[in-house]
Amino acid sequence: MSFYDATVPAFLQILGSLSGLLAKAEAHCKAKNIQPDVLLGARLYPDMLPLTKQIQIACDFAGKSCARLTGSEVPTTPDTEKTFEELKQRLAKTIDYVKSFKPAQFDGADARDVTFPIGPSNSMTLSGQQFVSRFAFPNFYFHAATTHGILRHNGVEIGKRDFLGVS
Repeated sequence: MSFYDATVPAFLQILGSLSGLLAKAEAHCKAKNIQPDVLLGARLYPDMLPLTKQIQIACDFAGKSCARLTGSEVPTTPDTEKTFEELKQRLAKTIDYVKSFKPAQFDGADARDVTFPIGPSNSMTLSGQQFVSRFAFPNFYFHAATTHGILRHNGVEIGKRDFLGVS
């Protein structure tokens, strides 16, 4: 399996499922007469980030990880989304960005050094393989799963198949 095949399809699967989750969340708000801001600002616990930020961070991990692995310029995206529609647009743009990478760009990425920020003033360097398995994927899946957890906790009728994007 190529390094492209081990990364890009995984990011795309879950980014697509997050789009589906947001569509169900928006429909849930309409059906239950819930203001969208209530759900968009929901958290699993007061010291955790809200739903909106979970989506933004998942998008960042997908796009920025692909850029770092391929030695491409790392995109910067301001976190300005405040509505379901804006979040769905961000997901769509991220999906398009991740789809723009070609398999050849990932050749040797597993052994290539990847330097990335860890906090506001520190950075870390790992091989591409270590970066994906120890940092990029765990963080990406954490924020995607937290999105699912927030929505399910707030009554949106979703399950594992929705998270996997196969419902």
